[in-house]
Amino acid sequence: MLDIAEELDRWIGQGRDFAVATVVAVGGSAPRRPGAALAVDADGTAVGSVSGGCVEGAVYELCRQALEDGEPVLERFGYSDDDAFAVGLTCGGVIDILVTPVRTGDPVRPVVAAAVAAAASGAAAALARVVSGPPDLVGRALLVSPGEAHGGAPSVGAAFGEGARRGGFGAHPELDRTVAAEARAFLDAGRTGTLEIGEQGSRCGAPVTVLVESSVPPPRMIVFGAIDFAAALVRVGTFLGYHVTVCDARPVFATEARFPEADEIVVAWPHEYLERTRVDARTVLCVLTHDAKFDVPLLRRALRLPVAYVGAMGSRRTHLDRNRRLREVGVSERELARLHSPIGLDLGARTPEETALSIAAEIVAERRGGSGVSLTGAHTPIHHDMTSSPAGRIGSVA
Repeated sequence: MLDIAEELDRWIGQGRDFAVATVVAVGGSAPRRPGAALAVDADGTAVGSVSGGCVEGAVYELCRQALEDGEPVLERFGYSDDDAFAVGLTCGGVIDILVTPVRTGDPVRPVVAAAVAAAASGAAAALARVVSGPPDLVGRALLVSPGEAHGGAPSVGAAFGEGARRGGFGAHPELDRTVAAEARAFLDAGRTGTLEIGEQGSRCGAPVTVLVESSVPPPRMIVFGAIDFAAALVRVGTFLGYHVTVCDARPVFATEARFPEADEIVVAWPHEYLERTRVDARTVLCVLTHDAKFDVPLLRRALRLPVAYVGAMGSRRTHLDRNRRLREVGVSERELARLHSPIGLDLGARTPEETALSIAAEIVAERRGGSGVSLTGAHTPIHHDMTSSPAGRIGSVA
């Protein structure tokens, strides 16, 4: 539900009751990832999406019913060859959707309120909700923050003023502690997904399935080299949801006038900036300088960092010369294997915009496990990252 946090935060501020349907697991080719949500308030106003249109009408009615009954529901939707008129996914996938009422006086409401307030303000937080298990636990929620602010952003602890945890499941205290620790691990990786655990916080007791939704600051894209190609890449990176930084040692080129859509412009030697700035496992580094005095010290540092992607621009001759220089300064073959160079996929790109598209396509393929080949005639999965199995069913509405 954190993908529609701003709207839900406004609804809560207005005192509205609502029900929220959240994708908790997917199988096969499904249109939305776990965490995608549709909310419906008491007046019938809807916001968000769980399927891109395939089952929205049925989920809307589930929300209306849950809001009236006050009970959470887990419903499975899939494609049925037996009934051409059944509500399901035309793409052939399967999704499990948890519908949770969030009404005034409900114990889950303060936790949801803190979660959406944190997400709407850009704070790092993880919301854990019981999807299936003992009936008295289903729908209960726990909100945690990381051990420290994520990527310089405020933590949820500051957002709700009660340390690093809020809410709970009301069962064995070890369950809360274990789920909180697991949720922080999800948060550190910026992941949303489910975990299986025993009712007593270990392998003991009835099995419990918990959905963990992570709200984290946007991932970083750092573009080194203030050239025309960088300007196009900044625009594409912003479109993809990255917090984009442009870094160049030459102040005449690294200006706001040339990169108005960049979130940050840094005038510094690239390798020195990379040594002092914060990166994580979602950060992508794009080296567009293709100048050895910048590239070699920068890539020597970059290829040893736990980042998602390192790419460098240049001709094949430049690439070979750069690799030779990197080996001379101690970069190992294993480290060199992480380098995407020449940067980008082979799209036949010519213009800065086309080149930016090829770079972005390679980043997406690397992040999602795609092959980069045309889907036409291929037999590879369309949604590579959607591999979670649907959870067990706890209820349905005819």
